[in-house]
Amino acid sequence: MMQTVRARALVAAVALAAGVLGAGTSVGAPQGAARAQAPAAAELAPAADTCDTTKSVPPGKDVNGAKIRKIRERGTLVVGIDQNSYHWGYRNPQTGSIEGFDIDLAHAIAKSVLGDPDRITFKAVPTARRIDAVKAGEVDVVIRTTTITCARLQEVSFSKPYFAAGQRLVVPKSAKATGVDQGLKGKRVCAAASSSSDSELKSNRHGATEVTIVPNQLDCLVLMQLGKVDATLTDAVLAAAQAAQDPTIEVVGETLLAGWMGVVVNQADTDLLAWVNQALLDYKADGGWQRSYDHWLAGSMGSSDQYAYKP
Repeated sequence: MMQTVRARALVAAVALAAGVLGAGTSVGAPQGAARAQAPAAAELAPAADTCDTTKSVPPGKDVNGAKIRKIRERGTLVVGIDQNSYHWGYRNPQTGSIEGFDIDLAHAIAKSVLGDPDRITFKAVPTARRIDAVKAGEVDVVIRTTTITCARLQEVSFSKPYFAAGQRLVVPKSAKATGVDQGLKGKRVCAAASSSSDSELKSNRHGATEVTIVPNQLDCLVLMQLGKVDATLTDAVLAAAQAAQDPTIEVVGETLLAGWMGVVVNQADTDLLAWVNQALLDYKADGGWQRSYDHWLAGSMGSSDQYAYKP
């Protein structure tokens, strides 16, 4: 009974999120929501990551930079975020506030640019629109568990890494799976559109009989709870968050597509990118990154040593 109540609550939350995000696909009825629009060409067949995904512009603070001046004149930093990822970017049902590790980072950057962590405007964007939202100027930056890839670097810029990334498999504990291929062979798997997991399943289905693509990774959790899919492939940090959110599921198998997450910035906004990189350095130096990790993630992910970027 409790599982049914949780599933219904999550379905309602995802349906609400779809309306807020303008995803263009209703996820209130999971079967009808399971097919997202085709991803961009760069996501269909991403090249092997032969570029240096940790490279970015040098950190710095140019108060006369065109983008920095625009943000200061506006008086708020516009940040594209997730509101459905537990402990990363999610709406606290008790307070109504958007909270999480990525949200703390967004506040730190707003404080660095504008002197006030609360001079910030959040815009929820679905996984498939993270890159387009930045390119179209709908947001100044996207801070939403986005893996830095060579394909994405052709379209946008990224900050220096702020967290380790990789893809992991989430399955019901009752499946008793121990590896990715075992957990997917003959099964129905779900992934978020235009995510690294989506790309992985396009190149290697790992024996899965059916692949369901949805706007956001939380939609996969709902479908799994409702028995519509058997497994979810998602970012490692979001996999851990799903397991923390629902004790009936677990993360199994090896990490796929290991890499790094970064802040997404328009390629034209080099002054903002440099400022973000400086803000990241300051955030780590003053202990903000570690405090946020300890608060949101240590309980489900253990020591931060394997996740912090060490240049």
